[in-house]
Order: sequence, then structure tokens, then C-alpha cells
Amino acid sequence: MSDPRFEPLIAFIRQQYPDEDPIPLHVPRFAGREAEYLTETIRSTYVSYVGPFVREFERQFARYVAAEHAVAVVSGTAGLHLALLAVGVRPGDEVITQPLTFVATANAIRYVNAHPVFVDIDAETLGLSPDAVAAFLRAYALPRSDGVYNRRTGRRIAACLPVHTFGHPMRITELVGLCREYGLPVVEDAAEALGSWYQGRHAGTFGRVGVFSFNGNKIVTTGGGGMIVTQDPALADRVRHLSTTAKVPHPYEYVHDEVGYNYRMPNVNAAVGLAQLEQLPRFLEDKRALAHAYRALAQQLGVGFVDEPPAARSNFWLNALLWDDEATRTAFLEYAHRRGVLARAAWRLMPDLPMYRACQTDGLPVARSLAPRLVNIPSSVRRQSLAREVQP
Repeated sequence: MSDPRFEPLIAFIRQQYPDEDPIPLHVPRFAGREAEYLTETIRSTYVSYVGPFVREFERQFARYVAAEHAVAVVSGTAGLHLALLAVGVRPGDEVITQPLTFVATANAIRYVNAHPVFVDIDAETLGLSPDAVAAFLRAYALPRSDGVYNRRTGRRIAACLPVHTFGHPMRITELVGLCREYGLPVVEDAAEALGSWYQGRHAGTFGRVGVFSFNGNKIVTTGGGGMIVTQDPALADRVRHLSTTAKVPHPYEYVHDEVGYNYRMPNVNAAVGLAQLEQLPRFLEDKRALAHAYRALAQQLGVGFVDEPPAARSNFWLNALLWDDEATRTAFLEYAHRRGVLARAAWRLMPDLPMYRACQTDGLPVARSLAPRLVNIPSSVRRQSLAREVQP
């Protein structure tokens, strides 16, 4: 099957990345002071999680997103794990989340021995739908003296974990307001949302805690890493303590007061992250321009384009197309890969994975309609834009 829309789209992508073959989905760009900061770190010998770059990266990141506290960790997944522990999710509890997400979101819930409950998404944002969550809670929430319980399973519903999918902010203010009525803390999975804003506020700062990722495929990378942000000093102290193997500060004794985790970001990774963060504005500028061009071409070809939602300013981490049906999507993916364009399907829905098939859902009509038709297309910052930036 070959659709006449495929070739003009592939040709356009090749024009954006003329010196890359194959063209990856999303790769980092190192065009700043990364090498300088790495050299400084190595010369200092402070390459582990104690060092000035960790502290400065946390400080600068907190300032950028307007959070009171930021704690750098080894991955976004580790950040989600600690965040769920810090807001009080216990073994046997349930956490409401969405089915369309990277598997780390659901895995982090399992790490605390809790159960994911998958509730539908909004078509406009691809994020957890406040309307669907409200309907689920009306149907199943049973208030008790120690929290809200699920009428169907008998388990305590302990938290809500929405995702800002592909960097597009979901309707987070509505969700936070709804969860407040039920006493549910919100942990924002903002792994993909650095540089995304909703109603004038940075994604990841609406809930009790937010978590970002600096994996190699993110806009800003540390190779591997993540950041936990919060306005709550006690929660920040809690995740920092857990992330440093729960070691009680002492000049020479090794005392650990509970089971902790070796999750602190090393200084060498933070050095890269700080240099990357300095370049974030120009990264975002190029990604917005690329999304504008993709949007115009998609409209011309009659292909759906996942655009920034109302009241949002998206970072367009990964641009996404919405094809007519699953067969056309699959045909495009096969065509693109033959031409050296490494587009990909969206994630398989979480309850379709073997380890999550027994989890409760609300039927997921929107997610099941959209997911088989979604395709992510190459979205790296373009090298030519960086070259123009450094010219005198």
C-alpha cells in the first residue's frame, strides 16, 4: 500500500535534516559549553553526586520552571518512584493514570507495589482527561475516614499521575482541582514537557510534585537523568533523603535510617545538563518553527497534526501525525523506514501489555481510537538553526 501523501512528507523531512541518514526520531544537540563543563568536572575529581554542578543545575532548573525546590536524580523513572513514595502511596494502593504513555509511568507505580488504574485521555491533549477521571470517581470513589477507596476493588486510591504527552500540557488545573475535592495528591509526569507552559505556568508545577526527564532523546539531556520539583520544602527534603540511600548526615559515620535508593544525579551528568539548559531557549525556538512547518504541510496533505492545546504553549518535543486508520499508519511507518526516516508508532496502550492487562480501566474509548493512528516523526533541533545562531 502506498499513499500519495507519503512521499511529499518524507521529502520534506529530508529537507529539514539534509546531513543525516538515517534520520533519527530525536537526538540531542551539543552546541554549547558541554565539553568545557565536563573538563572542569573531571579536573575537580568531583564526578559523583557530590559537586557544584549538581547544586547549580538544580538551582537554575528550579528558577526556570519557577519551583521552590528541585532535586536531581538519575532518571525520570527514578523521580516518579520517589515522588510516589513521598506523597504517601503505599503497597496495595491504587494510582489513577493514563493508558497512552511510556511504560515508565506505569512501572513507577509498580515499584511502590501499587496498582495502576487506567482512565481515558482527551483527544485535544492526549493527556489524562479530567472529565473521564471525574466520571470514574463518581462511579467508584468511596470516601472513608482514612482516604478514598475503590468500590470495585476495595483498594485505597492514593494519588493521580497524569502525563503531559509529547510535551503538550494536559488540562492540569482542572485535574488538580478535581483531585483536591477527593484528597488525592497529583504527581505530574512532565518527563517530556520541559519548556511547556499552561495558563502562563510551567508544566510540572501544578501538582504536589512534578518529574522531568533528561534521557538522551529529550530536549535537554544529561545522558540519563531526571529532576523532581516541588513547592513543598518537606517533600523536597524527603525525596533528597531517599535518593541518597537514606543516609543520615554525619562527617564520618554511615548511618541509614530506612531503606533508601542510590538515585542522586552524578556531578558529571549535571555538568552536561547545565550546559544544555543554557541553550534551551534556542532549542525551543527551532522546535516551534519546525512544528509550524509540519502543521502547514499536514494541513496541505490532509493529515491530522497533534497541535498545542488551548491555553498552552507546547515545547513540541515530538511532533505527531494522526492518520486515517491503523492500516495507513502502518503503511507509512514501513515506507518511512525504507526511506531512512525513523518515524515510530505511539506507545502501545499500557493495559495491552502483559503485566498490566488485569488492571482496571474505564474502557478507554478515546485512547483506543487515537493510539493505533498516531505516528511520531523526526523532531530533533535542526543543525542548520544552531549554525545560524553562532554566526556573527
